[in-house]
Amino acid sequence: FGILIKDPQVLELAHRLNIVAFDKTGTLTIGKPRLLNLISFDSSVDDDAILASAAGLQLGSEHPLAKALLNTAKNRAITPISPVASRALAGIGIEGKPSTGPLANQTLCLQSVASLEASPHIAAILEKAQPCFEAGQTVSVLMRVDPTPLPLALFGFGDELKVSAKAAVSALHKLDIRTVMLSGDNQAAASRVGKLIGVDEVFAQILPGDKAKVIRDLQDAKTNGRRHWVAMVGDGINDAPALAAADVGMAMSTGTDVAMQAAGITLMRGDPELVADAIDISKKTWNKIRQNLFWAFAFNTTGIPLAALGFLSPMLAGSAMALSSFCVLSNALLLKRWRPSKS
Repeated sequence: FGILIKDPQVLELAHRLNIVAFDKTGTLTIGKPRLLNLISFDSSVDDDAILASAAGLQLGSEHPLAKALLNTAKNRAITPISPVASRALAGIGIEGKPSTGPLANQTLCLQSVASLEASPHIAAILEKAQPCFEAGQTVSVLMRVDPTPLPLALFGFGDELKVSAKAAVSALHKLDIRTVMLSGDNQAAASRVGKLIGVDEVFAQILPGDKAKVIRDLQDAKTNGRRHWVAMVGDGINDAPALAAADVGMAMSTGTDVAMQAAGITLMRGDPELVADAIDISKKTWNKIRQNLFWAFAFNTTGIPLAALGFLSPMLAGSAMALSSFCVLSNALLLKRWRPSKS
């Protein structure tokens, strides 16, 4: 049915889950964003030059937003400008110097809005980006770092929600499980997406390295003195620490190998509705374990005193043990009738 359970311990834990945290991009969305807006701060540099410089920084990158920039440049017949001395900045973006064009030899950085919270230009950036946020778009900022720090342009990316995203959240709510969405987007943009699919809580402007901390905070936030059991659903390299920190990690097979390695469950179709199905099969399995323990104890609790008092012959005792094993195995095999909710 598309649910690969790599770690048997997951079946013993998933039935306890009361919170499921979703990464947004590639998990709840299809992971193929398109460039919808290019807003320039500097009218002296035309949009084509800005796009060529920004796309050049992303040459060789496999990030979905990088592909969106490169595809837009290709569709507009714009040749990306190869950078010199480019380097990736973990959790921030990518930095480099265009080799040609009006921005040649200036150090540029294409980065997230969240990474610019301490910048003196953040107010101007947020004001310009507000229409993008209200439309639920992911925004990246092209900053000039050297010689003088200055925002050059905003890029607004749109990514379609998966058809089953809303149904997946609804299925979890039917299991009395609270849903959470983690996103690096601005609060307004992330909240709009969260409202569309019905998640209970949205954590926005989360840097990739902070996702694991959010998971641990959710686990430690006790209700009635009891800790929460948290699952993380993600697909990217930056989701791997959070997948490992969660009680149950679920990775989309459409994502990276690192994410799948860190998770105990891999959803082979990349369908978020499989999350509720994975929890359901865990509940069913756990119930079978409890039922089988009951029948095993029932046979032994009845049979041992009778045998000790001489009321049970060895032949009947052996038959009772065989019947006990038959009942337990038959009960376990009833799990073969299980089907996902959509089947």
